[in-house]
Amino acid sequence: FENGSAYFHEDDREGLSKVCRLVIHSRYEDYMTDGFNMLYSKQPMIYISSAAREGLGQSLCNQLGLPLSCMCRVPCNTMFGSQHQMDVAFLDRLIKEDTEYGKLPLLLVANAGTPGAGHTDKLGRLKELCEQYSMWLHVEGVNLATLALGYVSSSVLAATKADSMTLTLGPWLGLPAVPAVTLYRHEDPSLSLAAGLTTSQAVEKLRALPLWLSLQYLGHDGIVERIKHASQLSQRLLENLKNQDFIKTSVEDELSSPVVVFRFSPELPHLDKLLCTGQGPMITGNEKYVCDTFNQWLGEQLAQLVPASGVDVIELEDEGTCVRFSPLMTSAVLGTEVQDIDQLVDCLKMKVPVLTCTLQLRNEFEQEVKRTAGLSYVEDLSWPGLGVIRYEGQNKDQQKEEEVEKITGALLRKLNELESDLSFSLGPEFGGEKNCIYIGMVMEDLDVSELVETIAATGREIEENSRLLENMTEIVCKGIQEAQVQLQKANEERLLEEGLLRQIPVVGSVLNWFSPFHASPKGRTFDLTAGSLASTEPTYVSKVQGTGVTPPPTPTSAQTKQRLPGQKRFKRSMKGSDGLSETSSVSHTDDLARGEPQLGTSFAGQGDPELPEGGVHLTEESAEDSTGEMVQSLGNTGTKSEEQESLR
Repeated sequence: FENGSAYFHEDDREGLSKVCRLVIHSRYEDYMTDGFNMLYSKQPMIYISSAAREGLGQSLCNQLGLPLSCMCRVPCNTMFGSQHQMDVAFLDRLIKEDTEYGKLPLLLVANAGTPGAGHTDKLGRLKELCEQYSMWLHVEGVNLATLALGYVSSSVLAATKADSMTLTLGPWLGLPAVPAVTLYRHEDPSLSLAAGLTTSQAVEKLRALPLWLSLQYLGHDGIVERIKHASQLSQRLLENLKNQDFIKTSVEDELSSPVVVFRFSPELPHLDKLLCTGQGPMITGNEKYVCDTFNQWLGEQLAQLVPASGVDVIELEDEGTCVRFSPLMTSAVLGTEVQDIDQLVDCLKMKVPVLTCTLQLRNEFEQEVKRTAGLSYVEDLSWPGLGVIRYEGQNKDQQKEEEVEKITGALLRKLNELESDLSFSLGPEFGGEKNCIYIGMVMEDLDVSELVETIAATGREIEENSRLLENMTEIVCKGIQEAQVQLQKANEERLLEEGLLRQIPVVGSVLNWFSPFHASPKGRTFDLTAGSLASTEPTYVSKVQGTGVTPPPTPTSAQTKQRLPGQKRFKRSMKGSDGLSETSSVSHTDDLARGEPQLGTSFAGQGDPELPEGGVHLTEESAEDSTGEMVQSLGNTGTKSEEQESLR
């Protein structure tokens, strides 16, 4: 940057505001004396890109004391070129219109690496346009760091012809607490002093000392090595992403791009072919919103699994939610290495199939929930997962909100206790639907019908149990009151049977000694299942408590299926029965190896191997008899277990 001066500042926007003051002083000759009147007579105009840093224009107007009408946002390209570059033709029309209305085009802020996608404006054409209208060109951006390398792209190299540029060396080189630098060209030192770019205070001059010491410590080779390492990291990630299906990259130059932006794009399974042919299915607004949600989840997962990579999630106007990797801003601070990039790619390869399967099964899950009674599908496009459901129960109109919340909480606990790979939750902490079950990401072997049926059956079971518990209190209270009345009547009848004399203390004792009165104890039993009272006389007579009525069976899923050992819930079974036949044959061989008895086989003891003494000889007839006895014993065992269950 030949014939330039340097201004060191803490806030990276402060240098631009000081440069604007310098331009105002140079373009308005009487600004020192007339001040605002000069600006009022001919309004200054400052042009910034729509892809610039958020809040840059408002901050600049506040620093300069200018109205927001002095700030003009220039849109990016829509038809040709990068969609993150400033539209030069549209800027030319804006400058002509402002000149015709008596305004003064003052300054243009261009980007050498936009804050989002990292694209560089056409600085060469913008410089020609600024020279045509006598405007000041200021450049900022992360790609300015590549000026220190031996090979610099022509688009970034054109930044050296600008009137000023701002460099943020702290993040680029991993240096904490060092100031930013604004380089500018101006011949009048008095105007620079008036704008605050130069000072005679020794304290202000010492502001550059930390940066100077750091640069002396690194040396020229150390500075180039750090920037070169960051560029190599981005290039390595970009090469790996080219061969990854369902991943779409948005870079300015595939040969050398310091910033890599990518996103999960299910509509482009083979990116290169579709880009060459210019074809690709269009997606609707809801699907785009769902893709943005999935990309948000993907970026958060990658940042959590590989924190040294420094990836983050950004929002772009056209692409939507994307994942950004900008090593020039993070690698020096986090110490990112090539191994971290390889780990990032491996994690991405594991997450992409999960995203694809979940997106494919969302529609099937929605249709299955709508066909199932007692469940309702809740559409929440901001949830990164299979979907959201709500259990409404059998009498949804009569249920209170507290009851629904209680059933939902119990249902969530039951689902989390199941042995499955799915994650169930109540949704996000803020903004989620109430009394809903949120299901996370899934894999392709998920059995959606079994999942939905299990949720519905578990909800019905919880609802019936809760209804039984609610009614039990009322039933027990009524039963106790009725039992007290009946026992009181039975006590009165017993007094009448004993007679009046037996109630007198001394006389009753003598009478009972001569003529004892035998009365059977009378009590009451309460059957919770039938909800009725009964006398205890049969219990005292038979010395056995009655079994009562067998309770109704617990509702279970109608589609409950057999699972192999170690197989988790909601997994599709293997096609065919080859696995089962192999298992059966292997187990049969193991039984023979262990010497377990089989039907139609002789087993000898230690004596004669053919007809042993005390041995066991099973023929087909004896096998049939043994089988009959075995079935009968199993039946008796089942009857005893049923009796024990009913007694329990």
